[in-house]
Amino acid sequence: MRISYHKEYSHRLNKEMEYKVYGHAGKPMLVFPTSLGRFYQYEDSGMVDTLRPFIDAGKLQIWACDSIDEETFFSGHWNIEDKINRHEQYDKYITQELIPAILHQSKQNNGGSDQKILISGCSMGAYYSAGFFFRYPHYFDALIALSGVYSTQYFFGDYVSEQVYYNSPLRYLPDLHDEHYLQQYRNSRIILCCGQGAYEDEMLHETRLLQDLLQHKNIPARIEYWGKDVDHDWPWWNKQIAYYMADCL
Repeated sequence: MRISYHKEYSHRLNKEMEYKVYGHAGKPMLVFPTSLGRFYQYEDSGMVDTLRPFIDAGKLQIWACDSIDEETFFSGHWNIEDKINRHEQYDKYITQELIPAILHQSKQNNGGSDQKILISGCSMGAYYSAGFFFRYPHYFDALIALSGVYSTQYFFGDYVSEQVYYNSPLRYLPDLHDEHYLQQYRNSRIILCCGQGAYEDEMLHETRLLQDLLQHKNIPARIEYWGKDVDHDWPWWNKQIAYYMADCL
């Protein structure tokens, strides 16, 4: 497996950001770490090895990005507006710096073929992946979100500002009636999964809310709830990503 490490200065964040790339060709996949996780977490937690058959076959290429959670949602020092403002800078890093680099490299690796991105994550990574997918659907055509929350309620309670609103899919999707966006969702592969075991209560609640919302908007999605022995942890996420990946390639 081809693996490359990158450390590049982000002008949107005014700091160096790291990421790793796995594979030589195939569907580009952007993955986010869990809360306070780093770019190497996906590999360390076994997910890259789980997906190795797809990677080695040239069907999948993974970009594992870094987070700045300690400066945003999990900062112990900043107020909510400072946290969300910093997250908006992270948003611009992802959409204006990292994603263009992914699309450029993917096109080179796939014989000049333009491909949209599969975006994914577990836990906090599921929040990020769903957030970017619904906010910027022109970049993506597939979402695999495992054990996620899909609003800012968990982080900020009932506090809402314009920026908080647009980082909370469960808040803004009910108000979205633009067919340009809705049709892009309908043309994409959306997979949401959540266990029903330990530490999954909040994720179960918000996954069900998102399921109801997608059904109301006539947006097709594969949404599944695994058993009561399925906990909020990497062994199960490894099983889930292996189970669902073939559905997106």
